[in-house]
Amino acid sequence: MTSPKLIISTAVLTAMSASATESDALFSTDTVGLKEVQVIETAKAPVTLLPLDVTVVGEQIIQKSAQTNLLPVLRNHVPGMFVTERGMSGFGVSGGAAGTVNIRGVGQGNKVLFLIDGQPQWAGVFGHSLPDTYVTNDVERVEVVSGPSSLLYGSGAMGGSVNIITKRATQDGFSGSANLMWGSYGTQKYGVKLGYKKSGLNAFVAANYESSDGHRSRMSYWLANQFASLSYDFNRNWQVGANVTLTETKPHNPGSVYEPLYDMWTKVFRTTTSIYVKNHYEKSSGGIQAYYNYGRHHLDDGHTGDEPATDYLFNSKDYNMGITAYQTVKPWTGNDLSLGIDYKQWGGKSWNEKKNGDPNEWNPDKHVDEIGAYVMTQQALLNDMLSINAGVRLEHSSQFGNEWIPQAGFIFHPTTDSKVKFSYGKGFRSPNIRELYMYPPHNPDLKPERLNNFEVELRQYLLDSRLNVGLSLYYIKGENMIQTVRTDGRPKNVNTGKFINKGFEVDASFDINSQWSITANYAYLHTDKRLVAAPKNKLFGELTYRPGKWSFTLESLSIWALQTEQTEENYSLLNARIAYDWDIRNCVPVTLFAKVDNITDAKYQINYGFPMPGTTFMAGFNVRF
Repeated sequence: MTSPKLIISTAVLTAMSASATESDALFSTDTVGLKEVQVIETAKAPVTLLPLDVTVVGEQIIQKSAQTNLLPVLRNHVPGMFVTERGMSGFGVSGGAAGTVNIRGVGQGNKVLFLIDGQPQWAGVFGHSLPDTYVTNDVERVEVVSGPSSLLYGSGAMGGSVNIITKRATQDGFSGSANLMWGSYGTQKYGVKLGYKKSGLNAFVAANYESSDGHRSRMSYWLANQFASLSYDFNRNWQVGANVTLTETKPHNPGSVYEPLYDMWTKVFRTTTSIYVKNHYEKSSGGIQAYYNYGRHHLDDGHTGDEPATDYLFNSKDYNMGITAYQTVKPWTGNDLSLGIDYKQWGGKSWNEKKNGDPNEWNPDKHVDEIGAYVMTQQALLNDMLSINAGVRLEHSSQFGNEWIPQAGFIFHPTTDSKVKFSYGKGFRSPNIRELYMYPPHNPDLKPERLNNFEVELRQYLLDSRLNVGLSLYYIKGENMIQTVRTDGRPKNVNTGKFINKGFEVDASFDINSQWSITANYAYLHTDKRLVAAPKNKLFGELTYRPGKWSFTLESLSIWALQTEQTEENYSLLNARIAYDWDIRNCVPVTLFAKVDNITDAKYQINYGFPMPGTTFMAGFNVRF
């Protein structure tokens, strides 16, 4: 028996053998189903052991989107996910920034944890992920858990988790590709990938660069990203490897249209490194991984037209390092038992520095240590008709002490073509450095935010699994939320907030025949209080037609009752893509493509005061060698 398998259940996947292209097989709304695909496991317990709703978005559907940032792709294919945007010019940091990720209305304040190959990715000073760094060039697939996954990942995975799995070389010898795109507002994007595989050696490198003038004045940006991985399989049981990512970006912020700014920009440099060892046996599989994530940021706060330019730059640096280990064993038939332990230290500092070079530090270097251990088991019963899951995690923080995280659920298959799931899980988020120690509202005595999540999922496969329909219902109750209130005449961060989110999600995919396929999802969210950047209604649909070497895709995204800081937005976007596969002299495969976004030139904003671009156009080609 080989390593654990990620079981991806959708009709799109089932239809892989009948489809003319493999892009149909890469949209998933669950991880327990009828078909199995072997993948490279990460240094963490398999997501198949979670009784939660898991969506797997694969490489082909990412490539088909012609996007270079992951977040817009995930927004479309994860029903309950929404991402704030401000245009074609990067997401940015600080005032006017976008890139906030909400899953079922939970996300603001780093409540959705991003990971790269199981490594937590969030900044220790500001306490949130940096969305501009999540590029598509080096991604094999993305595993999105809708609901608390604190059992596996600890703090930050309160509302969900997004685990980005990086690429490896897939064929012997050298292989690679190059991608070039040009389009509206002087936008240009270039990417290259190169892999080498021989015997047990696997090496992969990727690099990309993009820039844009932006759809508004003073809204330009550029980004450069490099990734490299190296691994070696000593035998079929043991693997050792390492990877490194370097990202540098500089987005400019023109301010809102109501309060324009000049000379406001942020320069971000981030690096992530890790080393790991994995083992794969018939009755046991696991791994251990050590990682280090470092960031350095420079920010000019800018000025209005009537003000003089600032004479200082805001600076910050942060780090997030740790070690994670797990082992999954099969002690008896039908049982998976997973045990894991994590240690992490995160922190950083910030200061203002005069532009003439004189330092003016105002925040000391702070850090927090956390160690967590979990145990989780899944038992199959009644000839695999019923699977029961339960687990618990104990997290100890140097800042707040202990936190217990329970989780339980079951999966029931009344027939081979249907499934019922129920899960209960607790999520939590540790207060970050900014909330604990920075700015006047800081409070070093803060406790974790917490929520309890209840979810039921129904799924049915029809027409020989070509049609897949799912319904999820959830109820989320949050408490101990960190809010700023006035105490003794000054603002102070305290654990006082509560919320209730509830709703449902519907998704469907239908492989009509070898040429036509359709995918759609709808999410309804009800909140007990006004919530910014989490729409009440979200509807996405995609229709694909593949006659021979051609591919035509039409997609629509509709949003109703989206709250911004001042307004409520309702809008619909219509996008189209076309691609043609051309094999030059039967030895050099090339794909030519073009896309048009916002065909109807809809007027809308997601961040208040930042109107989104109208109709935009991109075109380019991808060559594989």
